[in-house]
Amino acid sequence: MKIIIVGTGYVGLPHAAVCAESGHEVHAYDIDDNRINAYKSGDRAQIEAHVNEPGLANAIQDTLDRYLFFSTEIEPIIEGVDVIFMCLNTPPNRDGSSNLSYLINASRDVGRALAKRQEKKRVVVVNKSTVPIGTARLVERILKEEGVENFGVASNPEFLAQGNAVEGSRRPDRVVVGADTPEDLELLRRVYNQFTNHVRIKYIETTPETSESIKYMANSLLLTYISYWNGVGARLAESYDNIRMEDLKRGVTADSRISTWGSYVSNGAGGSCFGKDIQSLMYQLNQAGQSTDLLNAVYNINEYQKSYLIDRAIYEGGFNFNQKKVAILGLAFKKRTNDMRDSAALNAVEALLGKGVSEIRAYDPLAVDTAKNHWFNPSKNHLFERITYHDSPREAIEGTDAVYISTDWEEFRGLSRTIETTVDPPYLVIDGRRMIPDYQSLVDRGFTYLPVGGPVKKLA
Repeated sequence: MKIIIVGTGYVGLPHAAVCAESGHEVHAYDIDDNRINAYKSGDRAQIEAHVNEPGLANAIQDTLDRYLFFSTEIEPIIEGVDVIFMCLNTPPNRDGSSNLSYLINASRDVGRALAKRQEKKRVVVVNKSTVPIGTARLVERILKEEGVENFGVASNPEFLAQGNAVEGSRRPDRVVVGADTPEDLELLRRVYNQFTNHVRIKYIETTPETSESIKYMANSLLLTYISYWNGVGARLAESYDNIRMEDLKRGVTADSRISTWGSYVSNGAGGSCFGKDIQSLMYQLNQAGQSTDLLNAVYNINEYQKSYLIDRAIYEGGFNFNQKKVAILGLAFKKRTNDMRDSAALNAVEALLGKGVSEIRAYDPLAVDTAKNHWFNPSKNHLFERITYHDSPREAIEGTDAVYISTDWEEFRGLSRTIETTVDPPYLVIDGRRMIPDYQSLVDRGFTYLPVGGPVKKLA
């Protein structure tokens, strides 16, 4: 089939590469010249500067100019297309609603190009981004206004976890397709032919509105799991002596009815989906006159979690951040990505600067360049000038008074030895990901250890 992917970010680019691996003729379209030129080059470093996903650069290199093509113009590639996937960013507005301006503008561009086709065969335009319920109808109206003939609209939300987007596209747990007509459903079956009768992968066909709802329900439920463990499990272990967090998780999730997913405790969930999607769902339900008390609680617990360890350090650990130097390890919202969107590190940095730290020494294996771009403009806040960037955990920790572990990179698990040989007590270790199981050696040497899901540990 001939497929066009509109938008080449964290959703569109992996989808394009994996569709090309399946033998489809895939044209990835984006208005960003820098992105497209980087992908066209086939150079790993240039690709990963925009979207860093394990296996993605290899998938692009293997299919480039055979099945996978890149373009900054839509009209030259429109002829003969079967399916167009819309993979556009839908950031939240201040009121929690979804900003659909990127999708609307792209839909108009696509509509104008489709209206000029010489061949008028059936084409289906598919929303792959997370979009409010009813957005397929909005795209349908736009395409009709642009004079497009013989088309359908569909919803096919992605359920990818960043850091595993390529493998998640190759081997999804489910594929959800919402369309109105048998003809459009058949076109999408051809795109996903390897999944339609799979023994493990669930292939679900439904209405566009149901498909749009599934994504919101799924992400909000996942964030509910995370907020429950952070808001209840972690608080129990932080409030009462001799509660073992790991045993608490094992004992609760031994019940086959209770998911093990989300049973970890952390300094809050970030990324481009959870916070944005639950806000959008709350907005949509409020507009429909429905209560959102549960969703509000879930969202607020997660947001509070992103900075509360700093307050605990002050009130439970007796630490004064004013004019102190603090290392922050981990800037991406999770390991195996350079994406900082809604990262807990953003909240931690702002909280630390608000407490008067003199310097924040930052390190992340992949996200340092992303961080520099985010905080580069001092006009946003002159306090961001206090952030310095470093090439290793040891270098970041040198000369500091405290360290805050914000992301669950595996290299931070053995950090106790690095801390012991780099700085001297008194020194504060804030562990937002419970990455230092052998913390007792630190405590015995006079370090203060403050983990999420546990009381402050220090010598009496």
